[in-house]
Amino acid sequence: MEIGRPSSSPFIGLGSLIFLVLMVFHIQTSYAKHHNHHPCPASSCGNIPNISYPFRLQTDPPNCGKKRFELSCENNNRSTVLNLFSGKYHVRAINYNNYTIRLADVNIDKANCSSVPPYTLSNYNFTHKDPYLTSLRKIHRSNGSYWYTTYELLSEAITFVKCEHPVESSLYIPIDPCVNSSGVGSTTLSKEDYYSYVKVGATNTSKIEDSCRIELMVMITSRLQRSWENRSTNISYKDIRNQLVCGFELSWLPSFAKYIAQGDTCYVNGSNNMVYCRKWNFTFSTTFQIALLVPVMIILIVYFGWILFGIAFLICGWQRRHLSTYNIIEDFLQTNTDLMPVRYSYSHIRKMTKGFKDKLGEGGYGSVYKGKLRSGRFVAIKILEKSKANGQDFINEVSTIGRIHHINVVRLVGFYAEGSKRALVYDFMPNGSLDKYLFSQEGINSLDCKTMCEISCGVARGIEYLHQGCNMQILHFDIKPHNILLDENFIPKISDFGLARLSPLHNSIVSLTAARGTMGYIAPELFYKNIGAVSNKVDVYSFGMLLMEMASRRKNLNASVDHTSQIYFPSWIYDQFKEGNEVEMGDTTEDESKVRKKMIIVALWCIQMNPNDRPTMSRVKEMLEGDVESLQMPPKPFVCP
Repeated sequence: MEIGRPSSSPFIGLGSLIFLVLMVFHIQTSYAKHHNHHPCPASSCGNIPNISYPFRLQTDPPNCGKKRFELSCENNNRSTVLNLFSGKYHVRAINYNNYTIRLADVNIDKANCSSVPPYTLSNYNFTHKDPYLTSLRKIHRSNGSYWYTTYELLSEAITFVKCEHPVESSLYIPIDPCVNSSGVGSTTLSKEDYYSYVKVGATNTSKIEDSCRIELMVMITSRLQRSWENRSTNISYKDIRNQLVCGFELSWLPSFAKYIAQGDTCYVNGSNNMVYCRKWNFTFSTTFQIALLVPVMIILIVYFGWILFGIAFLICGWQRRHLSTYNIIEDFLQTNTDLMPVRYSYSHIRKMTKGFKDKLGEGGYGSVYKGKLRSGRFVAIKILEKSKANGQDFINEVSTIGRIHHINVVRLVGFYAEGSKRALVYDFMPNGSLDKYLFSQEGINSLDCKTMCEISCGVARGIEYLHQGCNMQILHFDIKPHNILLDENFIPKISDFGLARLSPLHNSIVSLTAARGTMGYIAPELFYKNIGAVSNKVDVYSFGMLLMEMASRRKNLNASVDHTSQIYFPSWIYDQFKEGNEVEMGDTTEDESKVRKKMIIVALWCIQMNPNDRPTMSRVKEMLEGDVESLQMPPKPFVCP
């Protein structure tokens, strides 16, 4: 027998195919039991008794329940809590008959009318890969061989909005009467400069009034949404509050067992939550019938297999020849129908900018113009003239900030895409970007040290949200002063997600084929693979370089200084701190010096050469919010300019 020519392979494949056919048509299917037969006893916590499979408490043995369905018992065993995405939720009830769980945000206080959840939670957060869904799947059997699926929407979001003008609509429920009657102070949802409402009904942003902006989305029972939208009864914000306290429902497993007809047609496998249905039930009594059937099956499989292969080959070849940048972008927009920003036409963009009259700036991507919506709200419109290959920068921007909402991430109001023309519409930031406040520029007043520290904390919160607050981890890859925008209150907003990458939350390593970012802020592992794997620590490094510039008010690399030892500032300042020397940086008070020293020590931690030595953004935020006395000096970051 020649090496590399296994003559027995065809017979092995034929034998496997014959065995499979015999299994399908001659051997009876074995049926699994429902997943109630598990050896672990039920647990209990607070008002939730009989906590059983697939749920588990943190204190249960490792083999009990599933890790993805882990609950915690808090407040001296008085309340059962579920950690879901970025929030914590009280478990109000678990219904094992229809596989639903009812949750309420722990931050909602029935006695405090102004308490709201800290994070947005809406139907956009959930995907088919999550353990929990906002809809309940039901399997119905139509005859002895086939079954089909229907969906029942359990919960959907109501929208908290701020409006510049009063809204005369039955779908907008005012918040202020409830807040004022409760006797508590105003919150971020009820400032005197705005009119605060809760909008019930569909959450599509295209249906939000022009003078309004979305502040928060909170889940609530779907049937209540429909009744409120139809306005069958008069409701107030207190009624909405009562329902938020009561909670909303999610399903954790399609309720197959309840809706499949009893008998030997279908069954639920408790180990993997899959439904199995037998489509045929033939029995052959003679070997002649089996011998006749097997060749026919083989011929049909091979014949149709080659036909399908040929069709697939032709389709792939056609797509490679005809697919262009415009097709890729349009396909992305058609596939991702859950995007929250509004899609504008070119005439809208031109009208908003008054014929591109007021130009704010220009960069490698194109130009930015000031615009105005019909509501009178100002926006910044970025016209993408020099797009990257396949329009990937446009797709990155829309796919990341198009689905998220955070106070420290710039809000994408809308976009335009048609042929080679593309534009992105953002909230207008009247104070521009951070870079013009860091280094002395004529006519620009520098910010005090306290404001700089508050800005750095806001940027850290924004990056932490990108890394941990979404259902996908977002790596920015281009944190720098130019990409930090400041609103009218100098609240920082992270912008420019053209280089961003999405990755699963638990996937710590990201595969890249080339370095990305801006020189001076790029982490060393993007150049030198032997230093460590590429992960979210690249954003930590970039933030550290940004923080160093914010504290020192100078470029990290400056060849114009008097002493060569000061050319690379992080190395020089580390040596000064290590030797106990007092570093004078302008006319500052003792408190400002402490704040500046804290920012520099945190920055030195962030720019460590080894990614594993850098803290997470959660830890960075804690260090910036703490006292300088509690910080330790890190090892020297051996980074050459």
